[in-house]
This record gives sequence, structure tokens and C-alpha cells, in this order.
Amino acid sequence: MKPRDLSDHVAYEAGRGIEEVARELGREPSELIKLASNENPHGPSPAATVAIREAASSVSSYPKAAHADLTAAVADRWDVSDKQVWLANGGDGAIDYLHRTALEPDDTILVPTPGFAYYGMSSRFHHGDVRKYSLEREADFEQTADIVLEAYDGDRIVWITSPHNPSGSTMALAEIERIAAETDAETLVVVDEAYGEFADGESALSLIEGRNGFESRDDVAVLRTFSKAYGLAGVRLGYAVVPDEWADAYARVNTPFAASELACRAGLAAIDDEEHVERTVETTLESRQYMRETIDAHVWESEGNFVLVDVGDATAVAEAMQERGVIIRDCSSFGLPGCIRITCGTDDETDRAVETLNAVLADLELDDDTDSEVANT
Repeated sequence: MKPRDLSDHVAYEAGRGIEEVARELGREPSELIKLASNENPHGPSPAATVAIREAASSVSSYPKAAHADLTAAVADRWDVSDKQVWLANGGDGAIDYLHRTALEPDDTILVPTPGFAYYGMSSRFHHGDVRKYSLEREADFEQTADIVLEAYDGDRIVWITSPHNPSGSTMALAEIERIAAETDAETLVVVDEAYGEFADGESALSLIEGRNGFESRDDVAVLRTFSKAYGLAGVRLGYAVVPDEWADAYARVNTPFAASELACRAGLAAIDDEEHVERTVETTLESRQYMRETIDAHVWESEGNFVLVDVGDATAVAEAMQERGVIIRDCSSFGLPGCIRITCGTDDETDRAVETLNAVLADLELDDDTDSEVANT
């Protein structure tokens, strides 16, 4: 007996962990820093850490009360109804819920390339197909309605990542509104705002609720996560905010208790820990600016907690930096073999990353010059 044909499914490539790399290099984990997975450099919200400890003795029970409490807290945060908030096991779980709700076999979704591989993976898991629109490196990964609409062909879901991973570009709400207005009535536009706390702009929730000069829409949803600004990547907690018309579908597509007791209690504590989020955002803004000003290569402007850097040979640079104790993301898996992505770290981590990268770039350039001289003799 064999599984179904999965040959068209692409495996997700996660950033490498410190322990894994340390074992491979024969070094102590403390010698390395990891700026590859867009994690919070300050760790989890301290309030969430306390909540996890206090909730540990209650994990024998299903998280029904905690789930309801967190749903209400998120709804209050965004001024929406509780039923519009779909808690999930990370943002990935919310992607699955939306696909379960929307997709019939052979429906298509439209996704950005380069972009987050799991949009397409999830669609195929749910027997949908995947189409793509391109964000061009030469145009600094600009995101406009024209780019999306030119590629659109009646797709059931259009995915917009704003801020975009791995470039950090954003799409203006007026552009998103135009996409929603000019696509079919049965097309849902989903705005993935996993990095929204780091962006200088309002959430696409304004389009759902009809705020700030926009009319309310029933064809836009928003994705958010506790993984980044709140530092809870390890407990896997995310959510979607959907239009009123979609609210009742959650009970039919939700994996029972997918958001665990520990995750919900951590989320409840973290959502009120404004000091931790403010500190994280401040660190990110400073780190982004410093890297743009001091890296000896082109760094794209970013609204995420990371920057994308043009280094020529991403694999060579990533391997050389790793040998020197700094783990960053080789973006070849995004279809950008000339680029690396560096997560915004603490001041010390950012300094070390920049110093290491500049040294690696200088050494690789010297090696290239030496090779050229040898070839010409």
C-alpha cells in the first residue's frame, strides 16, 4: 500500500536551528546566533512565560474556556465579533481553515512568487490547484493591484502577503480594495499580516469592518499570528479574522482544540503585554535601519522584522556566515539564489551579523579577484 501521489507537493524548508548547526559544526550552541527564522530576539512575552507555567497543571483538560477567552480578547483587540475570529494552530492552521471553507476540488488559489510555500501546500492538501503572480526583484518586489489582476483568472482565493516575506514590501489598502472590487463575487482576498506589527500602516481589517474611509466588504479576510511580535512561535498560535458571512463556518472546519491550552493561556497574557511588543518593534526598526546603512551590499527596504540582501551567491554567503557562527536564511528556496534574508536581532546580534556578512563579502570578492588573476596568467 502506498500514499496518494504527492509528487506535485513541495516540502516546506524551515530555517535551520542552532542545535542542529552546532552539532554539524562540532561547536557549542552558545557560540552561534540564529537570524534565519524571523523569530523574536527578546524571546516570548514575559507575561506569557508566567501564564504557561501556571497553566501547566491544567493541560489534562481541553482548552474550551481558554479558547473562548482568547477569542473574545482578540475580537476586542480588533473591535470585531467573537465569531469572526478563527483561532488556529499557528497561521498555517488558519490557512488550512480558509482553504477547507472555500475550496472545491480543482479550484485554484492565486499566490505571490516569491512567497510563503505553505499557501500552495495547503491548497494541494485540500485538492485545490495553485496559480502565481510575480513580484519582481527588478521592481523592488512592488505590490500593486495591477500585478495581481493581470494574473487573476477566477481564482477562489487570492493571497496577499503584506508585509511580504522575504522582501518586506507592502501593499496599500486602496490597492487591496481594488483587487477585491475587481475580482469575482466568489473570490476571497486574504491578506496575510503575520508581520503587521512591524509595518507603518493600518491593517486590512479596515476593509472588513468599513473603517477609515473604506466601505465594509464581505470578500476580504486577514491572517495574524502570535509568533513574531509576541514571541510565541514555539506554542503555535495564529488566527484569521473573517467577514460576518463566513463566521459560522468555523465550527465545521475547525480541528477540535487545535489551539492548545498552553497556547491560549500564553496568548491571553501576551495580547496585553504592550511593553514587550513595543520593545520588540523598537528593536526591529533600529535593526532594519542599521543593516540598510551598514551592510556592504544592496538591502531592500522592509516593513517586516527582517531584511533581504543581494549578495550574488546566497548559498556561498550563507555557508560562510554559518561557519563563522551566524545562521541566516539562504533564499534560494524562495527562487532568489542571489539573496539572503537576515532577521532583525538584538543590538549585539545585529552588529555581529553585519560585521560577519561584510567580512564574508570582502573575502569572497578577494577570492574572485584572485581567481581572475590566476586565469589571466
